[in-house]
Amino acid sequence: MNIYQDYINEIEERKTQGLHPKPIDGAELLGEIIAQIKDTANVHREDSLKFFIYNTLPGTTSAAGVKARFLKEIILGESVVAEISPAFAFELLSHMKGGPSIEVLLDLALGDDLSIAKSAAEVLKTQVFLYDADTDRLKEAFKNGNEIAKDILESYAKAEFFTKLPELPEEIQVVTYIAGEGDISTDLLSPGNQAHSRSDRELHGQCMITPKAQQEIRALQAEHPGKSVMLIAEKGTMGVGSSRMSGVNNVALWTGRQASPYVPFVNIAPIVGGTNGISPIFLTTVDVTGGIGIDLKNWVKKVDADGNVVRNENGDPVLEEVYSVATGTVLTINTQTKKLYNGEKELIDISKALTPQKKEFIRAGGSYAIVFGKKIQTVAAKILGIEPTPVFAPSKEISNEGQGLTAVEKIFNKNAVGVTPGKVLHAGSDVRVEVNIVGSQDTTGLMTAQELESMAATVISPIVDGAYQSGCHTASVWDKKAQANIPKLMKFMNDFGLITARDPKGEYHSMTDVIHKVLNDITVDEWAIIIGGDSHTRMSKGVAFGADSGTVALALATGEASMPIPESVKVTFKGSMKEHMDFRDVVHATQAQMLQQFGGENVFQGRIIEVHIGTLPADQAFTFTDWTAEMKAKASICISEDDTLIESLEIAKNRIQIMIDKGMDNHKQVLQGLINKADKRIAEIKSGEKPALAPDANAKYYAEVVIDLDAIVEPMIADPDVNNKDVSKRYTHDTIRPISYYGDDKKVDLGFVGSCMVHKGDLKIVSQMLKNLEEQQGKVEFHAPLVVAAPTYNIIEELKTEGDWDVLQKYSGFEFDDNAPKVAARTEYENMMYLERPGCNLCMGNQEKAAKGDTVMATSTRLFQGRVVEDSERKKGESLLASTPVVVLSAILGRIPSMDEYKAAVVGIDLTKFAPPVKALSR
Repeated sequence: MNIYQDYINEIEERKTQGLHPKPIDGAELLGEIIAQIKDTANVHREDSLKFFIYNTLPGTTSAAGVKARFLKEIILGESVVAEISPAFAFELLSHMKGGPSIEVLLDLALGDDLSIAKSAAEVLKTQVFLYDADTDRLKEAFKNGNEIAKDILESYAKAEFFTKLPELPEEIQVVTYIAGEGDISTDLLSPGNQAHSRSDRELHGQCMITPKAQQEIRALQAEHPGKSVMLIAEKGTMGVGSSRMSGVNNVALWTGRQASPYVPFVNIAPIVGGTNGISPIFLTTVDVTGGIGIDLKNWVKKVDADGNVVRNENGDPVLEEVYSVATGTVLTINTQTKKLYNGEKELIDISKALTPQKKEFIRAGGSYAIVFGKKIQTVAAKILGIEPTPVFAPSKEISNEGQGLTAVEKIFNKNAVGVTPGKVLHAGSDVRVEVNIVGSQDTTGLMTAQELESMAATVISPIVDGAYQSGCHTASVWDKKAQANIPKLMKFMNDFGLITARDPKGEYHSMTDVIHKVLNDITVDEWAIIIGGDSHTRMSKGVAFGADSGTVALALATGEASMPIPESVKVTFKGSMKEHMDFRDVVHATQAQMLQQFGGENVFQGRIIEVHIGTLPADQAFTFTDWTAEMKAKASICISEDDTLIESLEIAKNRIQIMIDKGMDNHKQVLQGLINKADKRIAEIKSGEKPALAPDANAKYYAEVVIDLDAIVEPMIADPDVNNKDVSKRYTHDTIRPISYYGDDKKVDLGFVGSCMVHKGDLKIVSQMLKNLEEQQGKVEFHAPLVVAAPTYNIIEELKTEGDWDVLQKYSGFEFDDNAPKVAARTEYENMMYLERPGCNLCMGNQEKAAKGDTVMATSTRLFQGRVVEDSERKKGESLLASTPVVVLSAILGRIPSMDEYKAAVVGIDLTKFAPPVKALSR
């Protein structure tokens, strides 16, 4: 049986699932298809032509290389295919984006046949995904007097690849579809439990929202031909929770348009809206796909005659509708006036969705084309020795004289490229910045690899200090899906230049450490910018942005990212922590007190939280920065005292050294380079040459929040409030309650200590609590299962050295075994403690899950519907989020503890404490 027949068999199998043939990315299969095309008598020739033309992936896939070379043969007359003329062959090459297609086009453009060279040049002028090797060829030919090379370079310098694109239509008509009330998590658009299918775009598209919703969208399209369906989060924010490109891909697949007739299942131009706008991370993915994200503001707080906000019996603001976006409403987006209309009636100004830069993304079909276009224009002009023609919207540069800089403004000013020399930039400026650290996680990594292939990138940018590919999201179950996908991903990323959790050669022990923890360790400069393929890319050193798989790919390929400098909210603390409280309670109280101080307005949303943590080392401070994703912040920055930062950098150095000792460094000695940078930074701090990053005393903030530690007297729980009568209030992270709210009859079915929100201290707390309870009660008996997953192997090794792992083993009924990892997800739990492999585990929701309808008490961050626990017919599943001691005690009791029970259980235990800095952390 040949490989083509295997493909046909796969096609027949996919038909049973209602799927089309899978796009071809392999050279061997396409080679066989080409052989059948050349054989005019072959029975499979007609289908082979269709597969070749319409179903082959572009970029740097091995299939793309074979396709480009065959098209070159056709253009040169070496092969004759009646259905593919030389002109059509050039057309197909123009849709292949880069890599092999650019190589072929340059061969033809710089060749001896002038007619062919001119045709190839016209196609090249439309292409932007060129790299150094490509521009070097043009540069060399130009220096040697080649007129075709000169013509191409002059076109690039004028940015004709952009200026010759069709202008944006003045009006875009949309028909609304309310995808849900309240905040819409990207889990609704691309469920975590379907992560394995993300790289198969058509298959993954079937999981968006529900089959019923998909039918309703199709019905709207049939009823309103020519109009785009706009997905809406009514009374909420669209795209919260995860930086998931697959979510936008699914929206585009169902509501957008095909990017190219010759590339299957790659759609662009999705249009989304939310009463409270679009999550910052999700909005980036909308830009990547040339879409539009609108802050609708169609519900506002009701006010009385005196201008005071009217509140309901729960103290929440009462909302009133300004205008309707009910499903089926036809609206008009005017790209000239930048207004949203219903017929002739103006509804709202949408200028923020149609900035000059965003309009360029929309016109070009996505932000990548603009990023690469600007780069190729600059390179071409430099080769020609001329200034590039002003074409693109200039970078927005805002400088307020006499105003100091916040911490994020300082970092952006240090890392900005292409801005006016010497100009000091403040929030609102739109800039390109160099990226220092990049992280790719395993369930989005396959998509990142596809994005790198599609933009023809083959090696990591030399300006990136370090990059890491994790294996944490598929750590808990080494099933057939993981076995098929993860080794392939690790090899691709290792070859690309990343440090990888798994060694493709099998020479070092696989490391399933949580990506955020690893990135937190390998960030060795608090002035760094970090981009990571997960919303919880929130480091306690530097400023980190969770990003979609495409933005991660762009950062890996170019070492750059583009974004406005965000506004900041300053968070400081007063008072002192109670002995029985844990720092996780401070984290939750920060959110609760902020909402209380600002009348229910979330001033953190879309902004940087500049937290003056001062005295808390990186591991513990990460608990705060990690949670800022749930505060809907764009990112966060920790302001540390000098000694604390040095302590954190020393810890980071030790952990990087362990990675080196395991054999994880590559031939460029990236990890050793990070240690060297850490040593340099420590020396700068100690000498006073460059103290720890701090804002200026006269920096300007959007808001300032002061957290009163004295007011935190009870452990705090983030509650999804699954039965709230107001649907829009469910599954947010804003409902923070003290444990006394629940009494002593709130049953807990499962406890989970793990994921990125815990550090070594949390695992020591588990150990100490178990010893405490045995001393008090004579034995430890679990009335609910307790799942414990350390975030990293380093932590387990440290716990073994310090004796705590022995204690955990003593009380556990299951311990992970790397030599025989689970091959199937656990479906039933016993009332005992499970010591699971380091990684995301229950928090990710794609492998392990609680039983349907369970009430879970967890240290993690995920409380979205269906993530950690799905609903059953009898009751809704709920994921309550709390500190480690609350989770452990809840599992032992099988219910939420009373204050007396809690205090007794934590007596003498070294909880994660925090004392605010004595002096202000500004300069």
